[in-house]
Amino acid sequence: MPIFRWEQSWNPLRDLEREVDRLIQGVEFSVQGIRMPRQYPAVNIFELDHEFLITAELPGMQVEDLDLTIANSVLTLKGHRNPPVIDDGEIPEERFRRQERPFGEWQRSISIPDRISEEHLSAEFNEGVLKIHLPKLEEELPRQIPVSSGE
Repeated sequence: MPIFRWEQSWNPLRDLEREVDRLIQGVEFSVQGIRMPRQYPAVNIFELDHEFLITAELPGMQVEDLDLTIANSVLTLKGHRNPPVIDDGEIPEERFRRQERPFGEWQRSISIPDRISEEHLSAEFNEGVLKIHLPKLEEELPRQIPVSSGE
């Protein structure tokens, strides 16, 4: 992915936000030898010919547990993963021997490119995979501007 793009204006705060987000994504905190995975899902972002595509794997979640919003070129994913249940109810926390899929509330905000059509966004959730389609804006072709002589 190119680091510098001519068609986008330089925004140092957005660049800093992206770098901090990238660094935090790769960090897993360790407390007394116990690894605690991040609470939000990892995402993949692809640039295709006519759209950007964001995918997130959300196993065990239902579509009604998800909330997607967009404001000021920031896409926010919110969700709630319910604790696992067995035949007679919720599994007590002391029964876990390993827990790599945390449950509870989570939220993830992603800066999106300025050159998308926010009016035509769409999302689908199928078999635990969330796909968010961000259509690109049509490129504006240069137009000739007539110049008069001023007389």
